[in-house]
Amino acid sequence: MRDRARELDAADPLAPLRDRFLPAPGVVAYLDGNSLGRPVAGVPDRLDAFVREEWAGRLIRGWTDGWMGWPEQVGDRIAAAALGAAPGQTVLADSTTVLLYKLLRAAVDLDPGRREIVLDTDNFPTDRYVAEGIAAERGARLRWIETDPAAGITAEQVAAAVGPGTGVVLLSHVAYRSGWIADAAAITAIAHDAGAPVLWDLSHSVGSVELELDAWGVDLAVGCTYKYLNGGPGSPAFGYVRSGLHDRLRQPVQGWMGRHDPFEMGPGYTPAAGVRGIVSGTPPILAAVPLLAGLELLEEAGIAAVRAKSRALTAYALELVDAWLPDVELVSPRDPDRRGGHLTIRRPGFRDVLDALWKRGVIPDYREPDGIRLGLAPLSTSFTEVHDGLTVLRELLVGELR
Repeated sequence: MRDRARELDAADPLAPLRDRFLPAPGVVAYLDGNSLGRPVAGVPDRLDAFVREEWAGRLIRGWTDGWMGWPEQVGDRIAAAALGAAPGQTVLADSTTVLLYKLLRAAVDLDPGRREIVLDTDNFPTDRYVAEGIAAERGARLRWIETDPAAGITAEQVAAAVGPGTGVVLLSHVAYRSGWIADAAAITAIAHDAGAPVLWDLSHSVGSVELELDAWGVDLAVGCTYKYLNGGPGSPAFGYVRSGLHDRLRQPVQGWMGRHDPFEMGPGYTPAAGVRGIVSGTPPILAAVPLLAGLELLEEAGIAAVRAKSRALTAYALELVDAWLPDVELVSPRDPDRRGGHLTIRRPGFRDVLDALWKRGVIPDYREPDGIRLGLAPLSTSFTEVHDGLTVLRELLVGELR
C-alpha cells in the first residue's frame, strides 16, 4: 500500500507545491486542512517585509497608497481563483459569522412580506445560531429541513420547503460534518422559482471544489479563508453579493468604511456603491498578507487541478478505510461527485483515539458524535501522508481490540 502511495505522489502534478509550505516538526500526517490550512513557507518573510517596509515605511500613507482598496482587490482575486465569479462582487472583510449576519439580515429585509428563513438542521452551528438570532430580532420564522448527517441537503428537500413565505434560503455548499456537496445550481434555481434568494456558506468549499457562483445564479455567499486558502488562524472572511442585488441590499452594520465617502466624516449614512457597501470597519490589512501567499499557490495550481487531486486523495483514503478499518462507519458520500475535500469516519470511542493519534503525530479532528474527520488539503497533503496517518489509526484500533 505504501508503494502505491509513493506511485500516486510521483504522478501528482501538484506534488512540487508541497515544498512551498513550512514543515511541521513531529507531525507524521496533517489531516486537518479543512479546519486550518498549513502556512505557506514565505509567509514569515512576507510579514516581516510588510511590517518593516509597508507599515513602518509608509505609516498612515499606506491607506492612500493602496490599502483602502484591498477589500475589493483581494475579493476579486478570491473570486477569480476559487469562486467562478466576475469582478466587483466579492470583498474581504470581517469574520464569517459577522458577514453571515450582515448578508442574512439584509436578505431577510429584502421583502417584508416574506418572513421565513429556510435552513437545515445539520448546518454548521454558527449558521444556525445567527439565523436564530435574526429570526428573533426581525420577527421572522425558521423553517427547518431535517437532513441526514451522513449526507446533506438535497434539491428535493428544498423544493418541498420553499414557498410564497420564503424570504431566504441559508445552506452550506459542502456539509461540515459529512463533506456532502449540495447541488447549488439546482437548489438556487428552485429557490428563485419560489421568489427567494439563497445565501451559501462556502467555508468547506472554497479552494477545494470548483465553484461557479455566476453561472449558478447565486445571490449571496460567505466563506472563510483559513482552511484550503491557507490564510492563517482567524484570517478574514469574504462576502459575495450578486451584482443585480447591489442597489437593493442594505446590510445593517453601517460603519464608516462602507460609506460612499468615508473621509467626509459627515452626518448620515449613504452606502458605497457596489459590493463595497457590505464593508463596515477598517479592512484587515495585516491579516491579508498570509492569505495573499495562499492565493498565489491556488492561482498557480488552478482550481480544476486542485479538485482533481482532492477527489484522488479522498478516494485513496476511502480505499484504505475500506481495506483496513472494517468496523468503522463512513459518514461521507461514496459518490465522488457528491463528496467534498474531507471524509468523516465514525466509531464509538473515537474521541479517546483522537488524543492517541495526536500523541503519535497524526492530526485529524473530531466532531460529535464519535466522528473523526480526515481533511485532505490538495496543495499540501501527499498520498504517502494519508497512508502513514491511517496506518497509525489502524495500529491503534488493532491494539484496542487485543
